[in-house]
Amino acid sequence: MSPPKVFALPQIRDAAPLFAALGDETRMRLLARLSASGPESITRLGAEADVSRQAITKHLTVLANAGLIRGERRGRERIWRLETKRLAEALGYLETISRQWDDALGRLKKFVE
Repeated sequence: MSPPKVFALPQIRDAAPLFAALGDETRMRLLARLSASGPESITRLGAEADVSRQAITKHLTVLANAGLIRGERRGRERIWRLETKRLAEALGYLETISRQWDDALGRLKKFVE
C-alpha cells in the first residue's frame, strides 16, 4: 500500500480561503443561484436574498477573492459568473481527503484483524 498523499503547505494555503468562502450559507446560496441560472447582476442576485445589497456585495467579494466567481462590468452593472475550475479544485481536495480517510480505515481494519 502506498503512503497517503499529504497536502503541501502551499496547497493548504490555497485551499483555506476556498473552503472559508464555501463555509457561509449566504455565499452557498449565491453560488447555487449562479450555477442554476448562469451569470447575473447584483440586482438580480439580491432580489431573493434576505440581506442588504451591501451585504451581498461583501459576500460576492469574498467569493471572487477565493476564485469561485468572476465579475465583469457591463454598463453600470457588474455581471457575476461562476468559475467552475475553482469548484473542481475544491472537489479534488475533498476526494483526496476522502481517499486518505478510506486508507486510514483500511489500515485500522488490518491492524484489528
